Amino acid sequence: MEVLETRLKPVLLITPHIFEDFRGYFVETYNEELYKKNGISINFVQDNISVSRKNVLRGIHGDPETWKLVYCSRGEIYSVVVDCREESENFGEYESFDLTEKNMHQLVVPPGFGLSYLVLSDWAALNYKQSTYYNPDVLKQFTYKYDDSRFGIKWPINNPILSERDKNG
Repeated sequence: MEVLETRLKPVLLITPHIFEDFRGYFVETYNEELYKKNGISINFVQDNISVSRKNVLRGIHGDPETWKLVYCSRGEIYSVVVDCREESENFGEYESFDLTEKNMHQLVVPPGFGLSYLVLSDWAALNYKQSTYYNPDVLKQFTYKYDDSRFGIKWPINNPILSERDKNG
């Protein structure tokens, strides 16, 4: 596994080892010992999968407490991580990543950063671990509009499919 710092610190990009042969491939998506050896000591308590169809855009969502480890296990997505810490001098800065079932890249998304993604393939599955249990009554979640002018995100399509939550931000 290779761990790379991104321009948007402390977001990390992880490239796992993919073992491929004539039968297919094998990827270890999480190994607590290996992650700790690479400086990632996060206690993950919940796993989730979000499956969406082409042109669905989800996010920009986050909260001030939760770490996430995300990767695409099916299809292809264009993922964006945004610094949503309003007190930060880097508020509104973002970085985009291509996450696919072929590259199996993972993102470590810190608390206070928003995660958003657009499905580029017919279907895609985003898998993610999180460090807190999902509880909207307790967590102070935030949602920003995908086209918030303060961020200036360049999306590869103009008219994504959005939920009411994501339309309104």
